[in-house]
This record gives sequence, structure tokens and C-alpha cells, in this order.
Amino acid sequence: MVPDRGTWQLTAGAAVVGLAFAAAAVTAAGPWDNGQRRAEREHAAALGRTGGADHQVTGRGAAEAPGPAPAPSAPGVLSAVSAPQVPSAAPAALAGVLGPLLDDPGLGPLRTASVVDATTGRQLYGRSAGAAMTPASTIKIATAAAVLSATGPAHRIPTKVVAAPDFRAVTLVGGGDPTLDTARLGALADGTAKALRDRGVTTVRLSYDNSLYEGPVIHPIGAGNDNIAPVTALMINEGRLDDSTAGSARRSDDPAGDAARAFVGLLSERGVNTASGPVPGRAPAAGPALATTYSAPVPALVERMLTNSDNDIAEALARQTALATRRPASFAGAEAAVTDRLKRLKLPMTGARFADGSGLNRADKVSAALLTTLLVRAADPAHPELRPVLTGLPVAGFTGTLSGRAAAGSAGLVRAKTGTLRGVDTLAGTALSADGRLLAFAFLAGDTPSAGAARPALDRLAAALLP
Repeated sequence: MVPDRGTWQLTAGAAVVGLAFAAAAVTAAGPWDNGQRRAEREHAAALGRTGGADHQVTGRGAAEAPGPAPAPSAPGVLSAVSAPQVPSAAPAALAGVLGPLLDDPGLGPLRTASVVDATTGRQLYGRSAGAAMTPASTIKIATAAAVLSATGPAHRIPTKVVAAPDFRAVTLVGGGDPTLDTARLGALADGTAKALRDRGVTTVRLSYDNSLYEGPVIHPIGAGNDNIAPVTALMINEGRLDDSTAGSARRSDDPAGDAARAFVGLLSERGVNTASGPVPGRAPAAGPALATTYSAPVPALVERMLTNSDNDIAEALARQTALATRRPASFAGAEAAVTDRLKRLKLPMTGARFADGSGLNRADKVSAALLTTLLVRAADPAHPELRPVLTGLPVAGFTGTLSGRAAAGSAGLVRAKTGTLRGVDTLAGTALSADGRLLAFAFLAGDTPSAGAARPALDRLAAALLP
């Protein structure tokens, strides 16, 4: 039975205690930290459902990055669950609280909602929960679940340098890692320079292979958008033209070329000159790999994507899903791959479409029921590989896109993915009920008058689930 509104109000003293507890929890939380989540990661790897550290095109060399050794899982904290079952009537107390909040004019005329008990899978509240809506960035929850189920927890994205048989030409090969930065590119240059010096080579022709991705490189929102770089298999610092690591920023219109030119400079600093280049080209199919650098494991990339709502990582992970399932690494191939992986998780897919991985495309459609079912799957001990879907969610008042957002009493106690486009505002995540149950929620609003009006209304809805 859901407690009435009166029992959900926090006293001032309880709020202080709760906030202190939340702060400690946030401090302790990090990508695949010690204890429960580390054991879950190792258990997921041990299941052997998917995996491999390199799902790129075959014949391009480089050994796989080492993966974790199998280990026992930590004890499950939730019982297995199934897709939410809509009860004949939503609990009256919860409906009485959420209904008026969902009618806030700031949420516009199109509003859908789903609240599910993650332990039982029972839907506790719903309003048009099965209706497909434009989700904005909450679609990243689906992208995360798809890539985690397709690649496995040990998968890292490689960037390689491949040599011609005579070692007089080398090719920088993009593997789709948007997190490649100057430090790792420098380490790649170190390995390349050493391998060439060992063979007495000090001058090479340099090309760069950006061919892993197919189809358009410009997102359908158009070129020159500060929210995303051209979607290419080779880039450095997400194509950002400043020192930022998150949020909007002016982007390069040639991320692959910029990365290759930066690599030329790094090689030169290490005593390797380039006779020509960099120019676009294909790596020799049987050429030896001189050096390889790897991204963080996919679970860490997922957490970074969700916390910061990183569009470049989202599109890269959607393409990694396509590559892992032997589909073209394109917008269309990623859509087919993500759709297939989510169907395998037995989700309510009516009306769903995944036109991109980031949620910038207004053609994307998901239902509130789909989002809450995804969150329930991520909490299921039968799916430890999906746990980063939960651990990567921003924490209200503390991290990522919720660092400056928290309705009264919710700071540190609500974890949720935000979503914002013009006229679209969404929020999906988790909260604990008064009796300690994990609740998964999704609130989607369309034709909203402004983000300034919609976001506080969404935050109040999430806070209403708390004790």
C-alpha cells in the first residue's frame, strides 16, 4: 500500500540526515567501484553471453584488451522481475499525489507517466504509459542497455596505428572512440615512434582510416551544432574546439582530419617525420599493428554518457552496438541493432523508434512504460551487465545534468536521466519509497511552454515518490 501524502513529508531533521547520507553515497559512487558493482561486472563477464574487447572489422590487427577474470557475483539485492503489469486501478494515494502534479501547466498538453515497483514489476501509477513520445535524451537509457547487452562489460574501443609491410607508411585507424584525448594520442605516438625506431625508420607517409562508420556523418539536426560533432570513427576530444569535456561547445567540421594532424605533430616531437600526409586512406588489410590505445570499458562509457548526457558518446555506443551485431555502423544500422537488442530484453516496444542514439532526433519515440521497464531490467539480478544503466544516472543536486536541479527534499535521493529539446522535457530514473522499495519512474511531456517551467514540474513529480 502506498503511504498517503502526509507520511511522505520529510521533517527538517530527517532531511538533514538524508542529505548527509546522500552526500556520502554520492562520494562513494563511481564507475564500477569496489564491492557490489565490481562483483556484478565480473559476474557479467563470467556469464559469457557476449563480449570480446574488439568488435571492429576483422583483419585490422591488434590484440584484444585484457578483460576481467571471472569471479563470483555479489548477492542479489532485488528479486527477478518481469515487464510491468498494469493493475486494474493505480493505488489511490499515489494517484492522488501525482495526478495534480502531472497536470501542471508547465508540462504542456502532452503528458505521459509510469511508476513501477522494481522488485515486483508492478505498475503503481500510469497515465498513457504505453503511448510513444519524443523522449529527447532519456533515449540514452535505451542506448545504454543495448550496447551493454551487445558488447559485454570488458569491451573497449580501440584506436590503432597500422604499418605497411615495408614500414615506410603508417595509417591511424579510427575505431569509433570519441573519448580519445591528447594524452592517449600521445601514448599512441610513443608506441608508434618506438616501433619505427626499432626498425630504423624515421620518415613515414601518414594516412588516416575513418572508414569504420558508414552513411552520413552529419546528424539530422544539421551541421555546426554545438551539441554534437560530425559522427566519425576517428576524433579527438569529441571534436571540441575548446578545453571543455562536457556540455555544448563549438565543434570541428573535420574531427578525423584534426586528430590525424595532431598525431603528425606528436610523431614529430618524437623524432618521426612525415614525408606526406596526413591524407585519408585505408589501412593495409594484413598490416602489422604498431600501437593501440583503448577507451575505458563500455560500462564506464555508459556511466559518463548518462551522467553528462554526452551526445557524442551516445552515437558512438549506438554504432558499437551495430558493430557487435554485425550491422553497418551507420544511423540506420545502429537503429536496427538497438531495436533488436531491446526486443531481446522483452520490452514493451509498441511505437518505439531509435533514429539515433542521443535523442537529438525528434523522430525518436519511446513510451514511459518502455523506459521504466528498462530501468527494472537494469535492477534485475539476472542482468548484472545492465547495472551501469542505474549507476550512471545523474544524482539530483549532485552530479551531471541534475547537479543544479532538485525539488525540496530530493537532493541525493533521486537518480534520473534528463531530456530536453525545444518543446520536449522528460525525466526517467529511480527513487526509494517510504517502505524502502526501489521505484522506477518516467515522466514525458510534449509541447511544453519552456524548459524553465517544465523542469521544476518534473522534479516535483520525482520528489513526490520519496518518503
